[in-house]
Amino acid sequence: MKVAVAKYSVGQPADFEAFAARQRLALEEARRGGAELAVLPEYLSLELAATFEPGIRHDFNASLAALQALQPAWLALYADLSRELCMTIQAGTFLTQVGLDRYRNRAWWFAPDGTRDYQDKLQLTGFEKDAGVIEGGDELKVFDLKGVRAGIAVCYDSEFPLPVRAQREAGVRLLLVPSCTDTQAGATRVRVGCMARALENRMFIAQAVTTGAADWSPALDTNTGEATIYAPMDRGFPEDGILATTCGTQAWAIADLDVDALERNQEQAQVAVDRDWDGQMLPALRKARYSGRQVA
Repeated sequence: MKVAVAKYSVGQPADFEAFAARQRLALEEARRGGAELAVLPEYLSLELAATFEPGIRHDFNASLAALQALQPAWLALYADLSRELCMTIQAGTFLTQVGLDRYRNRAWWFAPDGTRDYQDKLQLTGFEKDAGVIEGGDELKVFDLKGVRAGIAVCYDSEFPLPVRAQREAGVRLLLVPSCTDTQAGATRVRVGCMARALENRMFIAQAVTTGAADWSPALDTNTGEATIYAPMDRGFPEDGILATTCGTQAWAIADLDVDALERNQEQAQVAVDRDWDGQMLPALRKARYSGRQVA
């Protein structure tokens, strides 16, 4: 199964039609590369705020409110592209209104048969908390991709092991990570989180990123990182855990994922953190006790 992850350079579309045309071109490129699943980055929908007048697009909360009118067209766009290209699309995230001045950072999943679902971001970054209008999700979902179970961990969520472990125990072998980071430190944190989750859970991780500058947006101001597909660092897979990654202006990283090899690896693995997971749950290991001993 071929998976493509986007390194998406944030633009400034003049209108929804220009945005839609770019999505089509980008996803057609991924499909030509053989991708059966394409992953786009977190906050991608905020690029549409560029179509609003400056007083709105420069105000994060005002842009969220204005974006809601475009959500039906946004949903229809990716549903149509998924069907037309015969490709599953994880379309990044759309900050969706769920109450009066309340939004969730919602990662949508579109399948060619018309199936549509989403995973809300669970943990909020400092920026999202400071906005005062975003709330975290309260449910973990699992999706089917041609018989392979997949889950979504939106950016910061990839840094938390327990929810991802719950997805693993529900059968997930492919974790999608739409991300958006504005510093090298932030990009490193998500990269390390992805690698750790691949190691702990013996799963593939597909991370999409935003890149470039958008000084018109308080949320998409600067963006950095490389789109990457990770595997466990074990027999049968690359020693650094990287199956594919973007470089320079490359827009997509594409890799063919062998889920059967992932399952076979359980029997010949050098390490088995996933199988040994319960060893850390012993009652004696739940708390550490200070011994009071001085070391010379």
